[in-house]
Amino acid sequence: MKDSPLLPLTDRPVAIVPVLLPLPTMQAYSYAVPEDVAVQPGSVVQVPLGPRQVAGIVWDGETDDVDPQKLRLISLAFDCPPISADMRRFLDWVAAYTLSPPGMVARMALRAPAAFEPEAPAVGVRLTERRPERMTAARDRVISLAADGFNWTRTGLARAAGVSVSVVDGLMKQDVFETVEIPPQPVVPYPDPEFRLPELSADQRQAADRLIAPQAKGAPVFLIDGVTGSGKTEVYFEAVAETIRAGRQVLILLPEIALTSAFLDRFERRFGCKPAEWHSDIAPRMRERVWRQAATGEIRVVAGARSALFLPFDDLGLIIVDEEHDPAYKQEDRVFYNARDMAVVRAHIGKIPVILASATPSIESRVNADQGKYQRVHLPERFGGAALPDLKLIDMRREPPERGSFLSPPLIEAVAQTVEQGEQALLFLNRRGYAPLTLCRVCGHRFQCPDCSAWLVEHRFRRQLQCHHCGHTEPVPEACPECGALDHLVACGPGVERIAEEIDRHFPEARTLVLSSDMMGGVRRLRLELEAVAKGEVDIVIGTQLVAKGHNFPMMTLVGIVDADLGLANGDPRAAERTFQLLSQVTGRAGRSGRASRGLLQTYQPQHPVIQAIVSGDREAFYGREIDERERAMLPPFGRMAALVVSANDRPEAEAHARRLRRAAPPARDIQVLGPAEAPMALIRGRYRYRLLVHGSRQSDLQSFVSKMIESGPKQRGSVRVQIDIDPQSFM
Repeated sequence: MKDSPLLPLTDRPVAIVPVLLPLPTMQAYSYAVPEDVAVQPGSVVQVPLGPRQVAGIVWDGETDDVDPQKLRLISLAFDCPPISADMRRFLDWVAAYTLSPPGMVARMALRAPAAFEPEAPAVGVRLTERRPERMTAARDRVISLAADGFNWTRTGLARAAGVSVSVVDGLMKQDVFETVEIPPQPVVPYPDPEFRLPELSADQRQAADRLIAPQAKGAPVFLIDGVTGSGKTEVYFEAVAETIRAGRQVLILLPEIALTSAFLDRFERRFGCKPAEWHSDIAPRMRERVWRQAATGEIRVVAGARSALFLPFDDLGLIIVDEEHDPAYKQEDRVFYNARDMAVVRAHIGKIPVILASATPSIESRVNADQGKYQRVHLPERFGGAALPDLKLIDMRREPPERGSFLSPPLIEAVAQTVEQGEQALLFLNRRGYAPLTLCRVCGHRFQCPDCSAWLVEHRFRRQLQCHHCGHTEPVPEACPECGALDHLVACGPGVERIAEEIDRHFPEARTLVLSSDMMGGVRRLRLELEAVAKGEVDIVIGTQLVAKGHNFPMMTLVGIVDADLGLANGDPRAAERTFQLLSQVTGRAGRSGRASRGLLQTYQPQHPVIQAIVSGDREAFYGREIDERERAMLPPFGRMAALVVSANDRPEAEAHARRLRRAAPPARDIQVLGPAEAPMALIRGRYRYRLLVHGSRQSDLQSFVSKMIESGPKQRGSVRVQIDIDPQSFM
């Protein structure tokens, strides 16, 4: 489908066009087009909205039958490429599927307003024929460096010559240099697909050939299902190289791009430069440049977080979703969507291939591959002959830790042996802070968040109690606020900080590091710490789930799972799958460089099927059992689900609205509504929450059912809000 031609500029009445604004609106607004403004569907424009000027997109479809003279005029058509027809179809599809206002989906594609106009050229200097009246050593260095005739920025020339900017300014006053305009530079250089061709194993070469075969030119979905360390990245890099050779763009989605500097380095070693980055931690100015250059086609490869899916690429030719199973791809704010699934949709609309990669694929992706909807590319062996770690269970009922401790004697002994051999050990516990609960031994008072139905987590390094749901913090008191007793507050249960304290008692000389997303210093500190681990500058790492994000630690030969049972008993239908994925990914950090390695799992449920599947290495048995259970219960991907969360500042108000909404459900033979019931997290940020769960067959028109339910139900008044989550991942 080609974009419509430009509207003519003369000999016509004022035209009317629909403009979709980045607001929670369900339809586009009609605006009149001035005679001196040329627009087409997809044009990014500025329009008046009340007293404000707002950026929007000229949309497809008909406008209201209204007199143009009664409409407000488009103020400005920005000088940027129009949003393509494929992208507009994609935004419409996301809005319809997620039951979100189209304006809020369009908002995600307009995240860099300063990029709508071309980037201003930089002011530079160029050497003339004139020379200074008095020559100095500093001036001579500057002139000699600029004698090549190239344009320089003032600061760049001064830095290269090793002088202050005032030396360059003095030469400019004497007309030794003249000012020139320097065009904006690309964010990153053009990647070279031939820069460093890899040495692939036979399995990797066979897999890569499938990705770049002629039949891959359509819009297939590939699932690279390879064990940890099998070289999945190198395989899909070959598809990236082929796309670059064809002159097209590539999007690589990563769940934690802000932390994966190792991935950027691997990309640079293969292609001679790093890809452009897109995530929340990059500076606003850089975000604007990446948005603009993706739209103009100057950037060939973007590596980004889930929001990169909404960049307006000029000629997107390939989408890759690395660690496709990761829950971080699910957005649960404003527009609820799963970037993995939306990536498949965007690729289908654009008729381009998409590659999903994981060592532990999601059940949905695995079923799609088994049913032939996806092409499965299997890598069963680690690259270079490296062996997977030898996994063993520690039955905590038979080999319990010392009183007041959380590490069993066999695990402590294994850590000691590893450190003694000059290798690294990783202790994994998916629980931040020092302890998940603090209480008073005298009166039993428990420290709870005032705004959430959650216990406050103690962070002993910062001497704070913190809520991990709303961010509320308060200092750790010396006395119980309930009974006033001094020195009777006790921490219950372990967090990573408490495990670090225990490790320090056993190994005071070891270099120990806690890796957790809530440590001071943010992303920059975490990147530096991950690099330190990769370089072998740390002996023992205690970490949360961020250590499972595909990092390569060559010296890591021992992984100890402090509590393998942690995720198995929370009532989540995906609990078994997520526990299997997380523990498999964590234990896969060991032995990636070929060294003999092992993993020890502390558990009170050694016979649990998930624990047995991990230790035995029989992943097929786990997938078979889990898929069978999902099919019997008609859970995704064999059934469909939608969650409606009703929240309000008042509990009775939230409950009453939820019950009236339930009564508004239309009759349907293949769809049932469960609830309402208080959400497991019944209070978050001062808002009381009730949940309704809509469950239907795979063929159910869930969106129409939920839409009719909302339309027939009570209107949202006062503080009441209703969130709709199609295909929910979280049940809290």
